[in-house]
Parts: sequence; C-alpha cells; structure tokens
Amino acid sequence: MQLRLYNTLSKQLEPFVPAHPDRITFYSCGPTVYDDAHIGNFRSFLAADLLRRWIESPLCELADAKGGSHKGPRTVTHVMNITDVGHMTDDDNADGAGEDKMEQAAKRLTEAKKSGKIPAGVSVDPSDPFQVARFYEGRFREDAKALGLKLAIEADNDPTLMPRATDNVTGMIALVERLIAKGHAYAVGAPGSRVVYFRVKSFASYGKLSGNTLDKLKEGEGGRIAAANQSQKEHPADFLLWKEDPRHIMKWESPWGPGYPGWHIECSVMSFERLARTASSSLTNAEFPNGSPIIDLHSGGEDNIFPHHECELAQSCCAFNADPNGAPYASMWFHPRFLMVEGGKMSKSKGNFFTARDLFAKGIEPGALRLELIKTHYRSNANFTMQGLTDSQRMIDRWRRLGDLTIAHGDPSPATREALASFASSLHDDLNIAGAIAALNTWSSRLERPSSGDIAAMRTFDNVLGVLSLARPTSTTSDIGIFVGGLAPDPAVVAKLEDRRAARAAKDFKKSDQIRDELLAMGFAIKDAPGGKVEVSRKP
Repeated sequence: MQLRLYNTLSKQLEPFVPAHPDRITFYSCGPTVYDDAHIGNFRSFLAADLLRRWIESPLCELADAKGGSHKGPRTVTHVMNITDVGHMTDDDNADGAGEDKMEQAAKRLTEAKKSGKIPAGVSVDPSDPFQVARFYEGRFREDAKALGLKLAIEADNDPTLMPRATDNVTGMIALVERLIAKGHAYAVGAPGSRVVYFRVKSFASYGKLSGNTLDKLKEGEGGRIAAANQSQKEHPADFLLWKEDPRHIMKWESPWGPGYPGWHIECSVMSFERLARTASSSLTNAEFPNGSPIIDLHSGGEDNIFPHHECELAQSCCAFNADPNGAPYASMWFHPRFLMVEGGKMSKSKGNFFTARDLFAKGIEPGALRLELIKTHYRSNANFTMQGLTDSQRMIDRWRRLGDLTIAHGDPSPATREALASFASSLHDDLNIAGAIAALNTWSSRLERPSSGDIAAMRTFDNVLGVLSLARPTSTTSDIGIFVGGLAPDPAVVAKLEDRRAARAAKDFKKSDQIRDELLAMGFAIKDAPGGKVEVSRKP
C-alpha cells in the first residue's frame, strides 16, 4: 500500500508522488510572532510534523513518477517561515487593512512589563518591533521544541529551516519586480501612497485551490474588498504585493517608496530560496518546465487556503513557471482543519483559550498535549477537552511501560508484525491516525511477554507519533506539598493543604475529607507522603 492524501488543489484523494521520492521538499506556513501561538496553531503545525515523520518512517511507501513503489530510506527537508514583518490585523483583506500587529504586540508587552509578567532575566524593549518579534519567536521555538516539532529542533543547527520574513525583504522586492516585468503585477498611486498589486486576471487558474474564482469575488464580499481602493485597481480581487507607508512601524526602501510587503509574497520567496533554488537559478531567472511543481508538499491551517495560499500559488506560478496555468506550484496541498475547545470556538472571554505554555504551567505533560492535538484526523474538526487530555496521558503511560523496557534478545512476535502492518495501512490511508492508534493500543494491551523485537516496534511507532521521547515533567517541592507531573505550587492549592493540615491536627477529619473533595473538584488529587507532606497530582 502507498501513501494517499487529500489534495486541496484537486479536491480528491490521490497518491503522493514527489519529484524525487528519496528526498522530499515540504513547506509549512508558520507563526506570525506578535503573540504566543495557541493550541489551535499547534494543531496545524503538529499535523504537518506527523505527516513528515510518517513519510520518513521505514514503514511508509510512496509512489514514484514511473508508477513504481519507493520504500525508502528518504529524507524530508521541512521548512517553516517566521512571519516577523508587521503585517496588518486584517491581512485577509486584499488591501491590507486594520492595525499593525507589531503595534498590538508592543502594547501587550508594555502592559506585561508594568504588571511584572515578563519572565525574570528577559529584557525586551516594546518600542523596538524587532525585539518584540524576537521575544515571541523565542517563545514559539521553545514551545515547538517542547512538543517535538522536528523542524524546530533541527533549526537550532540549521537556521535556514525557519527563515524570517525580515531577512528576506530584498528577495520579496526582487520577486515583485519580476512579476511587474512579466505583466502579472502593476504599481499605482502617487509618490507617498504607492501600491503594487498582483493582476489576478493574468492567471486564469486563480481560484482553483479555494473555489473562490474571479466571478465569485464581488466587491465587498466577505469584507475582503475595500471599496475605497477600487478606483486604482484593475479588478476588485487584485491583491497587495507592496504598500508604500512611511508611518508603518516596520518599513524598508523599495522602488515604490518606503513601505512593507504584502502578506502572501514572503512565502513564495522563502519556499523557493530554501527548497527550489539551485546553483544556476535564482529569484530573478528561475523558470520551471510546464507542469513541473516547484515543491512537493505545502501545508497550513484551513484558514490559510484563502486568500493566503490562493494568492501564494498564483504569484509563484506566474513568477517561476514557463506556463503559469500548467503548474500547481506544490504537487500536494495539505490543510488540517480547525480546533474546537470543549465544543466551542476558542475565546479569551469564554476562558477556553489556551497556549501550550499555559498548559505546561498547569502540569500538562508535553507528550499528552501533542497526542491530544494529533489524535483526531486532520480533515476533521478536533475537539480539545481536558478529559481528552487525561485520556491521552493514560495512553502514553501505558505505552511508556513498553518503551522503557530493556530486553536482551528476541524477534518480534507475529502480533507485532500484524500491528506494524495495521499501523502502516491506516497511515497510508490519508493519515488515518485514529486507526493507527487503535492498532497500537490493541497490540500493547495483548502483549504479555515482550521481546527486544517488540520493544523495537514500540520505538518505531513512537518515531511517528513523537510522544514518548518528549520531556517528562519533574516534581516541585514546597514546605507542605510535593507537586508531581510538572505541576507548579498553586497558591490556592497550598492554602487548602494548610487548612487540611490544621484540620487533621485538630482531629477534624470531616473537614479534612471535605478539603480533599474540594481539591478534587479543582482537578487535583492528593496523597499523604512521608515527612508530613502531601503529594499533589492531576486528577486521574
């Protein structure tokens, strides 16, 4: 069986056929570093990481261009951009409307400094947008590595795997110039307010990825087209490539005056530079044959499909392909769906908005969070729940008992070979993670006397799932409690432990039991430990 995936471009399941099956090129749209990434962001990033790990697994087979089967080994060069340019809050508006995201971030950091919420030893000047971007980029990298995102780990030694938009503005300007020269873009406006737009009518395939074809994009539809800008544009859907704006917080000199690039152009530049550039080709002269994809895989959350990926596809094909309408830019487009929280949309006002570090601070193990975020099929809306997180932790604890074993000898059992085949069959089928986890759970529950071959199989499974190798939270001891599983000493919990100690000293065991029940209701289990302390853990 070979890997088949749902291709957003073709709207169907199809074999994944890379240009070179032994070396895959994969580009993922990364974070905009003006705030901490939330768990919905990480659902998309981790789905891409799961796909990358599966493609690299010795269990994975791919189709090749000649109709054969490639069984590996293979490598994946996986690149994710860091968007640190001060784009606008309404970037999905074709004209770049709203407030500068870096200005928003500066306000948040200023308030955080005033309230003492910035970690000790961290120095950041909220008035410097580059420092703001580095601050949030650093936090994203920490969270991504904690969750086992392979490319974030690799980027410590190869920074080109996580390129920054601000380091590639010169390339963006060069690509805009090329699009103008080829008739796919045009500049309008007087000095001081010049804008460069992509000419959507020059690309007949515009709308194929998202279904938003030009005949459907009416002025003002979905709030995307600003009426005030239409007099300068050839078509309402023409989108921003460069905007002259001397007042913008982050700006660069260009042939169209000081300003900033549009949101979409950065990914075309960074994907090309790291994944497609050769010794003889550059942004200004590369030209791919008709029908030839530039990269193998492209991913991003479903909210990226339109306008971001639609526009990125258009400008990349027009810049680099001999026949823009005869090429797909990426041969496979992979889009995980949204994450719900406790059945609803994430919202700070509802109290169900979580970042990874929020949950780590509550004692949640990174492996459990990773599993909870990947265990629902990527094309289904996932529902994140605290009960689901507990269930994921229990699964990991069961698997860990196998993964930690050291057995001197022994071949894998027939049941293990069957489990490996079932695991592979599920993941070959559009990354059916539920089927793969079910195969692993059935196998692990029936394995009575594991051999070294069986333990090796557990590690093969986990090289794909990526949960057992992640850091295990340690315990923290206070005067009264031992907080295990990464829990921090919560002042409210400590206060109840002190009340319980006083109640027990007074032999008021009814009150002591009542406090225990109150802690359970808060999500904490307690157990008396030697030395008069109390062990505090997450409620099972």
